[in-house]
Amino acid sequence: MSSVGVMTFLHNDNYGSSLQAYALQQVIREMGHECEHIDYQPDKNEKIRNLLLSGNSPKLILEGIRKREVLAGQAGARRKSNAIPDFYRRRMKLTPPCRNANELKAQGKKYDILLCGSDQVWNPVWLNPAYFLTFAGKDSRKIAYAASLGVSEPPPAAKISKMRRWTEDFEAISVREQEGADLMLEMTGKRPEVMPDPVCLLSAEEWSRIAEKPPEGEPYLLCYFIGENDEYWRMVRRLHEETGLRVLVMPVTAGSYRSGYELLDGVGPEGFLGAIQGAGCFCTDSFHGLAFGTIFGIRTELLRRYSDDDPESKNSRVDHFRRLTKDKGAEILRRQGRGWLEVHLG
Repeated sequence: MSSVGVMTFLHNDNYGSSLQAYALQQVIREMGHECEHIDYQPDKNEKIRNLLLSGNSPKLILEGIRKREVLAGQAGARRKSNAIPDFYRRRMKLTPPCRNANELKAQGKKYDILLCGSDQVWNPVWLNPAYFLTFAGKDSRKIAYAASLGVSEPPPAAKISKMRRWTEDFEAISVREQEGADLMLEMTGKRPEVMPDPVCLLSAEEWSRIAEKPPEGEPYLLCYFIGENDEYWRMVRRLHEETGLRVLVMPVTAGSYRSGYELLDGVGPEGFLGAIQGAGCFCTDSFHGLAFGTIFGIRTELLRRYSDDDPESKNSRVDHFRRLTKDKGAEILRRQGRGWLEVHLG
């Protein structure tokens, strides 16, 4: 069997990112391969280099500062930030931290196969060559599993050129959304296969094994919002009036902390799973929130985080997921994704 090194987002304080990474490593190891995630934690110089090399907007830095301000101001946000690395230590195998391209290159030589994905690792808004495995040697086997572009409109020509060049030596590519497959065909001349997000590779029963007990008390309407939008809270009030359920908010944004509702603050990934599993109704703008609500069979009200006419809209992710689960069902998706990995990992 092969040794596999995986590159994906690990350090963005996001439940979905951590759980999709866990699922992918779990499945690859179940198949008999050695597998670990490359712990990419770029230092300041590496971040600046990537920003300039990729042609990304400096507003990404401002968004990062805003998120850190929320983190600094809330004890629960800090507990959540600490809980995710703890989840990795208990549940997964990670490499020592890699801070720059040279350290990535040295780490990459240790594997038979390098794999990137899933999550929005190929989103052109925050393009980063590391997630295209550009640090790999010429003889390295490179594959992408369910890499998401997140958008449905082509990026600027300069970014298209980079993405075409960075993907030309991949042995196999799959993406997470049909819109992403269409874009890759337009940009590279090659159409990748469409595969489900890694969280779909595990069943509800398998996720239940690591989920914490749901919050105690009366049945609840769970709210989990990554974006800021006043319409979210109008929807929460309508759902509260309709269902009579107490409102429980898992806060991410400053607005969530000011919502005035009861907070479920500072839980880790297992607590996130348990809270969704025990909800009477779930309201979210999160792709992975929608995915887990669907996996657990919970009534899930999805709010759109972006305007459909926004060129940076990431609505294609959730639209495709809804179509996919309606047309195929969870078990077919699970078999499809596992089958693709078995073929291409060898």
